[in-house]
Amino acid sequence: MNKENRGQKIFLILAAIFISSLVACNLIFQKFFILDIGPTFFVLSVGILPYPITFLVTDIISEIFGKVKANRVVLSGFFASIFVIFVLMVAERADAVFFSPVDNETFSKVFGLFGPAVFASMTAYLVAQFIDIRIFHFLKDQTDGKHFWLRNNFSTLFSQIIDTASVLILLCIASDLGWSTGLSWDRFLPLFVSSYIFKAAVALIDTPIAYFICSMLRKRYSLKLG
Repeated sequence: MNKENRGQKIFLILAAIFISSLVACNLIFQKFFILDIGPTFFVLSVGILPYPITFLVTDIISEIFGKVKANRVVLSGFFASIFVIFVLMVAERADAVFFSPVDNETFSKVFGLFGPAVFASMTAYLVAQFIDIRIFHFLKDQTDGKHFWLRNNFSTLFSQIIDTASVLILLCIASDLGWSTGLSWDRFLPLFVSSYIFKAAVALIDTPIAYFICSMLRKRYSLKLG
C-alpha cells in the first residue's frame, strides 16, 4: 500500500470517528447528569461526553492532513447530522404498533425536542469548529510547525468558549420564544461553567493522546501531508 492509499485509509477512519461522535452528541444530549468530583459537582448533558473527541480528531486531521481536509470533515459532520434529523422526523411520523417496545409518546419525548436544540447545537458546532481550525493553523504558521501543544490546547480552549456560550444562549432564546428547550437564563451560568470546565479539562488531558497519535501516524505510515 503506497503513501497516498495509507493516508486515505487513516483519514477515513478519523473522519468516521468524528462523524460518529458528533451524531451521538445530538442523539443523547437531552439527558443530564451530575458529575461529582470531591468537594464540588457539575451538572452536564451526556452529549458532552463524546463531543471533545470531535475537537481532538480535527486537531489530528489538521496537523497531519491540513486545513482543507479538516474543513471537509467538519462539513461532512454537519450534513450527517442534518440527515439524521431528517430520518428521525420521518420515524416520528410512523405510528408505533401496539407491541412496539417503544411507543409513540416515549419516542417523541426522547427525540421530539430536536428542532431548536439541534439548530442551536449545529450553529454553535460550525462556528466553533471553523474557529478551532483557523486558530490551529494560524499558530502552526506562526511557530513554523513547532509547539504542537500550544496550538492543540489554545485553539480548543478558545473555540470551546464560543461553542458552549453559543449553544446555551440560543437555547435560552428559543425558550423565551416559546420553544420547549428545558433551559432558562437562570441556568445559563451554572451550565456554562460546568460544561466549559469539563471541556477544558478534557482538552488539556487529550494533548498527550494527540501527540502520540500524530507521532505514530508519521512514523508508522510515513505520513507528513499537512
